[in-house]
Amino acid sequence: MASTIASSNRPSQACTHGFIKASCSHCNLKGLCLPIAMDIDDIERVDHLIQRGRPLHAGDHLYKAGEPFRSIYAVRSGSIKTYMIDEDGIEQVTGFYLPGEVLGFDGIGTHKHGCNVVALETSSVCEIPFERLEDLAAQIPSLQHHVFQLMSKQIESDHQMMLTLSKKNAESRIATLLLSLSRRFARRNLSARAMRLPMSRMDMGNFLGITIETVSRTLSRLQKDEIISVDGREIVIKDPERLDALCHQLQ
Repeated sequence: MASTIASSNRPSQACTHGFIKASCSHCNLKGLCLPIAMDIDDIERVDHLIQRGRPLHAGDHLYKAGEPFRSIYAVRSGSIKTYMIDEDGIEQVTGFYLPGEVLGFDGIGTHKHGCNVVALETSSVCEIPFERLEDLAAQIPSLQHHVFQLMSKQIESDHQMMLTLSKKNAESRIATLLLSLSRRFARRNLSARAMRLPMSRMDMGNFLGITIETVSRTLSRLQKDEIISVDGREIVIKDPERLDALCHQLQ
């Protein structure tokens, strides 16, 4: 469950020995996927549930909307995009997932996945069969509580994004996304200021509800104001306080 998309960092040895041989006990991001206080025996019990297949390449789907729900997934390396197709056949990006983050909860209620999941780059995931996870979580209270926490955080994140899209201007939307990515990189002990965006400008605009031209103009304006520096997908946050202030601007 560990790796990074930041170009200035290198994957840990535990993640580069092979996708099949990786284990939770040696993963340097297990604190994001599993309860921190979990003992080694319980971690090994979880590890026995996990299925680790071959990596996904850019454009490969992990699952599609309407497919039966059987598992949740923890991103081990690379980056993942979720999206939906509306009644007019138009794609709407709904989220981005980085190493250590868990997805797939959308299928629990209906037993079918509600969105499409595609790799943005070469990525790997840990597949966790949900029925077996439920059985084990009933035996390990800390694991059950952690699963509930992950679901709660996803709901909270969705609500925050709805607020961002409904009330904020383009600068505020982009600032909110950049700071969200910054915090998520920091949780993986990566740089909170220098990062590589996992998504294209088009995906960023689709997700934030603005045009690709507006994304490019806004990033250029933030660079001119010396709040960030931009080199393709490489972003350096030069003034996090001013970027944070932009997050609170309304339309």
